[in-house]
Amino acid sequence: MIRTVMPRPGLSLTVFVLWAVITNAASLGQLVLGVVLAIVIPLLTRSFWPDPPRLVRPWRALRFMGVFALDIVTANWRVGRQVIGPLHRLSPAFVEVPLDLRDPFIATLLGSIVSLTPGTVSLHVDQQRWVLLVHALDAPDPQALVDEIKERYERALKEMFAC
Repeated sequence: MIRTVMPRPGLSLTVFVLWAVITNAASLGQLVLGVVLAIVIPLLTRSFWPDPPRLVRPWRALRFMGVFALDIVTANWRVGRQVIGPLHRLSPAFVEVPLDLRDPFIATLLGSIVSLTPGTVSLHVDQQRWVLLVHALDAPDPQALVDEIKERYERALKEMFAC
């Protein structure tokens, strides 16, 4: 019953909280309008939201988040040193990462993770060939970058979502 009225409870809560903060909702009318928007917006946008796969190994997700946070810190340090240092030492490259994943949501999540790591940006997830196109600021060995993405991120995502 609740899923028919609020298909995405998290989104509804987010809409309501944002509405209350943005409007500085001090009146009952503003709060009621926030509740109406929190119900109507997810209903109207229901067809746009893909059904994400179920997280089957949450403990693996916690470990992954720690690894990912550490990777962001170390990549920030590495990119900072590279940008301050001589730029002629950089080897920028476009790299195609062949994916073992076949779930569009997880492949997009992988692309987002790669983009959040400093020094790399995912440009496209080709769902015909299942290839992730990545631009790296410094990739003297493109195959090493492919191996790192597959080992540290893709494999972990496959384990977390059992896909």
